[in-house]
Amino acid sequence: MSTESETAAPLPVASVGPASAQGPAEPVSRSWTALFSLVWFGYWMANLVPLQLLLPQQLEAIAPASKVRDFAIVNGISGLVALLALPLCGALCDRSRNRFGRRRVWLGAGALTFAAGLIVTGEQRSVTGVSVAWAVSMLGLSAATAGLTAVIADRVPIPQRGMISSAIYGPQALGVVAGIAIVSSFGLSFAHSYAVLAVLLIICVVPFLAAYRDTTYDIEPPLRLHLVIASMGSSLRNRDFAWAFGGRLLVNLANSLGTCYMLYFLTDDLKVSDPESSLLAVTVVYLLAGILATTVAGVLSDRLGRRRIFVALAAVLQAVSGFLLAGFPSMTVALIASALMGGGFGAYMAVDQALITQVLPDAESRAKDLGIMSIGSVVPPTLAPLIASFIITSDRGYVLLFTAVGVTAAVGAALVYRIRSVR
Repeated sequence: MSTESETAAPLPVASVGPASAQGPAEPVSRSWTALFSLVWFGYWMANLVPLQLLLPQQLEAIAPASKVRDFAIVNGISGLVALLALPLCGALCDRSRNRFGRRRVWLGAGALTFAAGLIVTGEQRSVTGVSVAWAVSMLGLSAATAGLTAVIADRVPIPQRGMISSAIYGPQALGVVAGIAIVSSFGLSFAHSYAVLAVLLIICVVPFLAAYRDTTYDIEPPLRLHLVIASMGSSLRNRDFAWAFGGRLLVNLANSLGTCYMLYFLTDDLKVSDPESSLLAVTVVYLLAGILATTVAGVLSDRLGRRRIFVALAAVLQAVSGFLLAGFPSMTVALIASALMGGGFGAYMAVDQALITQVLPDAESRAKDLGIMSIGSVVPPTLAPLIASFIITSDRGYVLLFTAVGVTAAVGAALVYRIRSVR
């Protein structure tokens, strides 16, 4: 197996140029792509299995009567942590200088923090304890994401970015299905379930850490918090960057609203006899559609050199999914909607990840700018339960929730066409 250093020679920052216009010249290898995809498989599993299964079950065991509210509180706190940590970790990642490499050290330290947070979360027996431990997990995820997303702009040529984006989001549903299957099949306790996810996370990260070698860059000025805040505002004043951020935020929010309370929807609204098995079935359908759409959309987008049409159509599929569940709630429709949601989300994120690397305002602060963009994908899953809890407890309940999914995704699709610098 070839390492990354055998595939592409390091490029100084001066040869990279504006991030939105140029990128590395040397292609990444298949082995590099496989290891990079494995890291994301581990992260999706460690992040989304707790969100979709373990945290809801754990909070229901602690206080059944307040499970919806408690789930919202836990995710609201972790969402705030991620909102603050993502751009800050990105800015720090850009300025890190050590023999392990600025991207590698953030990925490694973030993975260890994330794993430790998972283990501690599994031991908690109170809402407060779960809130604090899960927030630590999100801090680790934010640190690792800073390094992972910057690697794309550092090392991947623009013509390969659709394919690499597929390698990121293709494993998403697979990670959820694998994690849910492991936890459900072996009847693990909460503590053991979280511990297994933590171990699998580290196993997935280590091969990439061992193979990857960072590029070399000029020294950047020392970090000043007020300058980070000012630079965030400067990035968002770039119109194409702002439209891309808004679209990503809304489409991820729509997907999160549609999936975050799926277990409770199956249990309390559809009243299926075996909610865990039904959730697994829904997730498998989501997985299959997502893998197919992610692979096809990313590669086809690279070949045609077009991004916006793929991103917009994928968002529309998710909108249709939400409207179907709002109008015709049943287990059969839930499976159909899951296929549309999974396919739409997989295609969206595969191509959108490539799109956003082409609208970055400044090559020298790419980790910071990608950290801002990561807010649009990491924060919605944590804030969606808070928003959804108010909707579910209203008179219209899940009908209004899934209507909100459709509307939010449709608006996200519309924002994509405000971008002018990318076809």
